[in-house]
Amino acid sequence: MRVGLVSPYSFDVPGGVQLHVRDLAEHLLGRGHEVSVLAPSDPGTPLPPYLVSAGPAVPVRYNGSVARVAFGPAVSARVGEWLQDGCFDVVHIHEPATPSVSVLALWAVRGPVVATFHSATLRSRALRAAQPVLRPSLEKLSARIAVSEAARATVQAHLGHDTLVIPNGVYVERFARDLGTANRGGFASPDRPTVTFLGRFEEPRKGLEVLTAAIPWLRARHPDVEVLIAGPGDVDEAVQRLGPDALDCCRFLGPLSHQEKVALLTETDVYVAPNTGGESFGIILIEAMSAGAAVVASDLPAFDAVLGGGRYGMTFPVGDPEGLATMPWSAVTVSETPAGSDSARSSSAASTSSSACVHCQEPGPCSCPARSTSPRCTYTRAGVPRRSTASAAATFSPGVSAAACSQPRSAASVSPEPA
Repeated sequence: MRVGLVSPYSFDVPGGVQLHVRDLAEHLLGRGHEVSVLAPSDPGTPLPPYLVSAGPAVPVRYNGSVARVAFGPAVSARVGEWLQDGCFDVVHIHEPATPSVSVLALWAVRGPVVATFHSATLRSRALRAAQPVLRPSLEKLSARIAVSEAARATVQAHLGHDTLVIPNGVYVERFARDLGTANRGGFASPDRPTVTFLGRFEEPRKGLEVLTAAIPWLRARHPDVEVLIAGPGDVDEAVQRLGPDALDCCRFLGPLSHQEKVALLTETDVYVAPNTGGESFGIILIEAMSAGAAVVASDLPAFDAVLGGGRYGMTFPVGDPEGLATMPWSAVTVSETPAGSDSARSSSAASTSSSACVHCQEPGPCSCPARSTSPRCTYTRAGVPRRSTASAAATFSPGVSAAACSQPRSAASVSPEPA
């Protein structure tokens, strides 16, 4: 089949939608389909051979964030050329309601078209205002997909359509394959407990200030704790907002490549997601679990669904530093030997007599999003494990037909309501 994928967001910077589109494109290529991706990109940006640039992107505030999108007559002309040259059997548009190349493709496309909705913003004035313009074009859709129940609720509230929920996929082995090896990034100090935050930290909804406000209490219990902060943002401005207790235990790593992110997560004891809103799934939580980190997150509906209502990690009230600080952190047992060391591997082999999931503690097949075996950890009453050196095996999604541009079958996926 000839499949066209459309991303509204620029491939110049990493993001959940871009990674979703990339993984889907490469999976379909691997299955023998012809795939072309249309997305914004600035001149000089290294692009995969299957990606066609829709032109340079401009920053636009959207959904509590800053999205880099492309729009206008020149972009519309590129969309028309791409559709004409592609002669696609099916076009899969991501975020078709976003003012971007996606909505331009929706207006121009003829033939079978599938849409995936990623965002979760129930109080979006932009979507309400655009509804009369979008509704006729949305009637073209042969299939509608939402990545979560939160995204599905957004579509129903603003556009009046129901969707099929197909959760995001994660290639677990890409995160877990380096566990137990020497391929470490050197981000974390091996003799200190490590707490990690990853995201655009200058955006309030990412919740960095919630984490930093909890640091004094954490240091009272764990004086040698190290907090690693990764992602784009103004470091100087962020440092000025830190209190003295946080200043000497926080380290800013800056933007990371995908490979560097994998290395960081494999070195992390506890991944903290203190986001305050605007999240429809929480794919970073699954990535962290796949890398063997314990997860602590705000109790956003999307995060709570990924964590199985507290089954795979701990949650605290949204935007509540005290709630984060007073969680049973003592239940999180920090590893005493560096991940990947020989002693860690030998202790794992000696202490594990049967296959059990590192996150939900169930033996044999389970519904956990990051299935691991032979863990180097001990379970706690709170159900939050230490770091694991084990390789994780995916829990496979059944997928949908190629005509609907299915999720990768080798990717781990999470049911909105884990069994």
